[in-house]
Amino acid sequence: MRIGCPKETKTLEYRVGLVPGSVRELVHNGHEVTMETGAGLGIGFDDSAFEAAGARIAGTASELFEHAEMIVKVKEPLAPERKMLREGQVLFTYLHLAADRDQTRELLASGVTAIAYETVTGADGGLPLLAPMSEVAGRMSIQVGAHFLEKENGGAGVLLGGVPGVAAGKVVIIGGGVAGRNAARMAMGLEANVTVLERSLPKLDELDTLYGGQINTLYSTVDAAERAITDADLVVGAVLLPGAAAPRVVTRDMLRAMRPGSVVIDISIDQGGCFETSRPTDHANPTFVEEGIVHYCVTNMPGAVPRTSAFALNNATLPFVLRIADKGAKWALNDDPHLMDGLNVHAGKVTYEAVARDLELDYTPPERALAA
Repeated sequence: MRIGCPKETKTLEYRVGLVPGSVRELVHNGHEVTMETGAGLGIGFDDSAFEAAGARIAGTASELFEHAEMIVKVKEPLAPERKMLREGQVLFTYLHLAADRDQTRELLASGVTAIAYETVTGADGGLPLLAPMSEVAGRMSIQVGAHFLEKENGGAGVLLGGVPGVAAGKVVIIGGGVAGRNAARMAMGLEANVTVLERSLPKLDELDTLYGGQINTLYSTVDAAERAITDADLVVGAVLLPGAAAPRVVTRDMLRAMRPGSVVIDISIDQGGCFETSRPTDHANPTFVEEGIVHYCVTNMPGAVPRTSAFALNNATLPFVLRIADKGAKWALNDDPHLMDGLNVHAGKVTYEAVARDLELDYTPPERALAA
């Protein structure tokens, strides 16, 4: 198969869909890989590193898109990239369509087969291609939150770990999944006072087993959230409904009760955000202030640490890229129900039910779309 990996175009996004080791593996298995020139510079690899791994280099994105049968990316294609997609081409990347009507409509119009990293499932019921970036985002959320709590960055001037004789900062994490667990672990490492809200009793039990008295756990209700965040210094939103828009857990009224200069980090922003006041930001302008609270709502948080993130992502995605390339998309999808869960758009049809529901579009089961 002819595989193309373009340079990411989202603001200050330096990750790359394929690292040199992945290129070498694909070439070793008989596939042709084309990299857009400069695609790996953000993680420390120039074109020669990819050429040494067996890739050819395309001078422009349009040349790459025209040649490739499958496009492997990190972030969703922006409008100029979507115009280069064509019928029958495979797109394998993060999509987050439930919060992006324009992208969904343009993917439908292109006729592309779009497989979303974030909805591919694992045998254990998890989301193996989302998990690495959730780990990164969860860990980053605490160091980012600590940074913006500093007075000169707009915060209240709170040191999360406190010092002898001064209470530690209070961190509230909404969601006990992969991102939430990693956020809790980092916050504990800074010796903050940590509370995690979660609705899944098994996840609450897991958190208690892992961390015992080191953190507080609460069953997540409106009342519990309201009480927990009122005196919090840092609130991390890590709510996930696979493939669907995130629920708005924290209202504007709840934020008004917080101390001015407190910080909220919305990891769920890719799926629309879990704070009523959230709106997408980027690494160039990461924060805004609403109701006196500093909001960090960057839609590609792991892009701030691209080298770590790119390698972690490739570790998870490469087996699936190989599977699609070896068998062809239709055979690979029909042969693997977990990969089939990743199919969001095929030949002009929405094939992921939550996306269709949230965007009020017609839904076609993926098996039926592929058969047609």
